[in-house]
Amino acid sequence: MSVIAPILIGIVYAFVNSFIPDKHRRPFNAVFVGGAGAAYLSSGGVGPWEAAFTVAATVVAYIGLKSWTFIGIAWLMHTAWDVVHHIKGTPILPFAHDSSFGCAICDPVIAIWCFAGGPNLFALIRARFSRRAATSDQPAA
Repeated sequence: MSVIAPILIGIVYAFVNSFIPDKHRRPFNAVFVGGAGAAYLSSGGVGPWEAAFTVAATVVAYIGLKSWTFIGIAWLMHTAWDVVHHIKGTPILPFAHDSSFGCAICDPVIAIWCFAGGPNLFALIRARFSRRAATSDQPAA
């Protein structure tokens, strides 16, 4: 369950983002991933490297304002930093021991969605089923 829940959270994140209009979805995600990078500052578990990571994540997120690829890269940077925190024993949420582990699983799911261009998942599912319905309505030759 400690692996399934973070995967589901990543999927839910992508579905919830599908409610955001296309033209606003990328900028929202760039700002979101940049802000999420600052969350590590609260733990201080890796000392001054926390600030260095936050600066790097902010720069990549800023570039992400124009590029889904860079938003995906920022999420993978989060993944790497989550692994560091998990190994070091300084979880991102001090009250949740496995929070960094969970984030290290959730973040790549979000990154995959970003590398795909942050599509509207509801529209993809609708298109998939409408194509399937259209092909099943075709008379056999």
